[in-house]
Amino acid sequence: MIFDPELAEIRFGCGLSPGVAPVASRDEMLMRLRGHDDAAEQFPIAETEEILISVRRFAELRKLNRSKRGTPEAKQAQKAFRRFRRAHLKQRDLHFRQLLLRHITTQDGFRERLALFWADHFTAKGKNRAMKPLAYGYVESAIRPNVTGRFEDLLIAALSHPLMLHYLDQFRSRGENSALNKRQGGRGGLNENLAREVLELHTLGVDGPYGQQDVRQLAELFTGLSYRIESGFLFDKRMGEPGSETILGQSYGGAEPELAPVLQALRDLARHPATADHIARKLAVHFTKDQSDPDLVAHLAAAYRASEGDLMQVYAALLDHPSAWDDVLANVKPPFDYMASACRGLGVNPEQLAGWGAKPIRRNFIAPLRLMGQDWQSPVGPDGWEEADSAWITPQGLSARLRWAMAAPRRMVKPLPDPVTFASQCLGARANQRVQFVASAAETRAEAIGLVLSAPAFQRR
Repeated sequence: MIFDPELAEIRFGCGLSPGVAPVASRDEMLMRLRGHDDAAEQFPIAETEEILISVRRFAELRKLNRSKRGTPEAKQAQKAFRRFRRAHLKQRDLHFRQLLLRHITTQDGFRERLALFWADHFTAKGKNRAMKPLAYGYVESAIRPNVTGRFEDLLIAALSHPLMLHYLDQFRSRGENSALNKRQGGRGGLNENLAREVLELHTLGVDGPYGQQDVRQLAELFTGLSYRIESGFLFDKRMGEPGSETILGQSYGGAEPELAPVLQALRDLARHPATADHIARKLAVHFTKDQSDPDLVAHLAAAYRASEGDLMQVYAALLDHPSAWDDVLANVKPPFDYMASACRGLGVNPEQLAGWGAKPIRRNFIAPLRLMGQDWQSPVGPDGWEEADSAWITPQGLSARLRWAMAAPRRMVKPLPDPVTFASQCLGARANQRVQFVASAAETRAEAIGLVLSAPAFQRR
């Protein structure tokens, strides 16, 4: 393996920056990943507990607003609710700004990329206005702290988070023979959403060695997993299906519903050989190319199995393999990564961007992201964003990228850098002759910068 500092920043990090030196070695990448999360400390984002307080207040004011309809206090209650709702949703835009600032300034780009990867692997989103901002707390509390640990701990943290239990309707699922179901005359029912996604998306994979009966039994085992906006995660025994369940031939649970068998089943699924293959394939595709090297996938899966899902060992195996350092930039950057790497390459002043409020963040980033095909924090389904390049290389998506590249830099950086210098700064040795030509031949500096950002050499990693 021949380590390439520039390629390390482009492929495994957030892009090259004029103000941040490229990482010096593979060992330094891993050392920083093991170390303190400086970017999260410098640009904090609210964690779950803080956002749940806001969700509770949202619910309280909404309830008050409804209860006051037709009374003299109706107008005042409506104003209070609308004012708080705007402030509550505004936080999503400000948290987006913090995330963008992390990508622009970090010396630990691999961590940022992994946080996005795992947040997508465990996709969860709020299905109403009150819960939507919780997506940031979910990543901060469940995903980001666990990207360097064991996969089983990351799996448990994600699946026990209120947002995941809300998104996949697990909090409504109850066993047919549960105490609550019997007390209420059988009005509730079993929901298989979480169980199915755990097997199909999170662990074994869509072609994994499981069947519908395993899904059903796992769903029954999961009954009791719930949450309250007042207190967060809760295992509610009243909703749990009594008796044992059999998943992949292994029996879990006993006479009374308990949390411990659920956790053991998740740990067993995390250590399954099929999970090793599934995670290895996803990592290889994400960091190299759509049709990744089978030898690389096998290498990652072997590291996963040998370490029982120690993610740091899997990342080390990824950085050790020659295929990871193929000089050809193959993967198209998804829209957020494209924007973030452009801002990083431009050397956007973090203090200036930190002063932007919600409206300019929406106008300059979140709205263009939607046009590029990535409606931020709103993927279509629980399988997250597409990895295939074809999902991003569309006429509308490319048009939106070009428009953003031509207009946004001049609003963020004044004066704009010399285009030829900029091309070298953001692409290094990969600023090929065509890129250098458009950088030097365009009529205006803004147009030249836009053309560099629109070049295939910049849009791939």
